[in-house]
Amino acid sequence: MPPLLFVHGAFSGAWIWDAKFLPWFASRGWDAHAVSLRGHGNSEGRDRLHDFGIADYVDDVLEAADRLSSPPVLIGHSMGGMVVQRALAKRRFPAGVLMASAPPYGLLSSTMGLAWRSPYVFQQMSMLMTFGEKAIDPDAIRRAMFSDKMPRAEAAKYESYLQEESRRVLLDIGGWIPFPVLPPRDLPMLVMGAEEDLLFPRAEVVATAAALGTRPEFMPGMGHAMMLEQDWQSAAERVEAWISASVTAEVA
Repeated sequence: MPPLLFVHGAFSGAWIWDAKFLPWFASRGWDAHAVSLRGHGNSEGRDRLHDFGIADYVDDVLEAADRLSSPPVLIGHSMGGMVVQRALAKRRFPAGVLMASAPPYGLLSSTMGLAWRSPYVFQQMSMLMTFGEKAIDPDAIRRAMFSDKMPRAEAAKYESYLQEESRRVLLDIGGWIPFPVLPPRDLPMLVMGAEEDLLFPRAEVVATAAALGTRPEFMPGMGHAMMLEQDWQSAAERVEAWISASVTAEVA
């Protein structure tokens, strides 16, 4: 079995995987790791966060992969999904998994769509980008990250870990990218969406899958942060089953 390397999204860190996914995969015999991109979590560079671009995050993933026993399957969430797409375009890995991923063509469509779907969440996400985590309404972030099934107390526990995101990265990917960086078409790719995701709804996930030459799968009743949702284990099981069928079978 290849190692697994999990890559977090914007405003986050490796903690988002460590809460539930990493222990679950480890208990099932996988060599599972998560990276905190520079300026995030416990990684260096928090004081220079806004100097970092998306290419720096790609380098972080490649460096983390080099420290593992063999090339890993890359699993990216949200912004981390775009980082994974670009890492897969730079170097050959066994496979890639995108969970509620940023589209390869940038965030313009999803951002404008959010302004229409939920103006208040859009306004609060803009506050988070501009002023940091202390300037926002926690309930708006709960609505952005989770389905209605997520208990408020549990959501609040995770919200306390949120942090600023690099303004340079948001400029890198926030507009329309007419010539996106794409992985090789023959690379096994799983594109997963969450049925109740406010940030990247069905149309965005379908477009991402089409750009990568595959078909999307959707997790019912889940919000954006699938790895923390009440039914997170079903998402973990789907990822494991797909990797086992698509990757380990090829190796064998």
